[in-house]
Amino acid sequence: MQSYREKISNNINNTIQETNFPALGRKYKGKVRDTYTIDERIVMITTDRISAFDHVLGTIPFKGQVLNQIAAWWFEKTKNVAASDLIDVPDPNVMVKKACRTVPIEVVFRGYLTGSAWRDYQAGKPVSGIVLPKGMKKDRKFDKPLLTPSTKAKEGHDIPISEGEIVKQGIVQRELWETVREKGLKLFLKGQELAMKQGLILVDTKYEFGIDKDGNVLVIDEIHTPDSSRFWIRDSYEELFKAGKDQNMLDKEFVRQWLIREKNFMGHGPLPELSNEIKISAGLRYIDLYEKITGGKFRFPEDRPVLERIQDNLRKKGYLK
Repeated sequence: MQSYREKISNNINNTIQETNFPALGRKYKGKVRDTYTIDERIVMITTDRISAFDHVLGTIPFKGQVLNQIAAWWFEKTKNVAASDLIDVPDPNVMVKKACRTVPIEVVFRGYLTGSAWRDYQAGKPVSGIVLPKGMKKDRKFDKPLLTPSTKAKEGHDIPISEGEIVKQGIVQRELWETVREKGLKLFLKGQELAMKQGLILVDTKYEFGIDKDGNVLVIDEIHTPDSSRFWIRDSYEELFKAGKDQNMLDKEFVRQWLIREKNFMGHGPLPELSNEIKISAGLRYIDLYEKITGGKFRFPEDRPVLERIQDNLRKKGYLK
């Protein structure tokens, strides 16, 4: 039987960089997902594209499947906390969803001082308008989760914004923002609770919300995936924190760190090329996180071109003729 590493290596070029299914509706290409809208229905295909510092850098084998199936798992586990837009999962890389009007804010919750928040803190900057106390250590847990929203940019960097400015500028009305804030916090706390049971720490995450035709506020896009969230190993946290060492990460932060340390890249200048070894390492981490979160074994799909399989499954379910 092939090892996970061999499976990923053998599929290094069997990935989804782009999709083209005009019969599914109007296409919107995000950093990772290709979304097709027709009437009140959305077909969202999670590709294998990987982005860092708001740039797409290439593809990782099985990444789209992992993201899609983790998100589907979380939607099921949190449906009593916050309803989602999910209707169907016809393929490991595909979700069918309700069409919603997107709330134009990235809702970012942080449980620990790390990542971009730590970089801002080191530079003496407030974090989304929040001035943190002096003398805090990297990776320290906050007394309560910090909400650090950002504007949703169609291209380039999302811009951090304070809650006060969101309402003041009329980007989101106060009542709606309070609903979004409440739902987001409940999701984050539930996510931390479930992650802890699996030996993980849900460090921080981002949510997107939308409003359906009946006025319901729903969580959309993805939740608690390694692209939208940061995860650490629970049991090693305290020891590493006290020693001032980097945490054991199970997300794409290690790709960012590789770009910073090995390629001196933080979003500016020529895009570096990901080595095959980084692609394989990233694939292994994505699969490992899937298994750690869900407690289940990752099921590799049949050996065939990914796009061909997606097309066949969409036809079987009647989404394509």
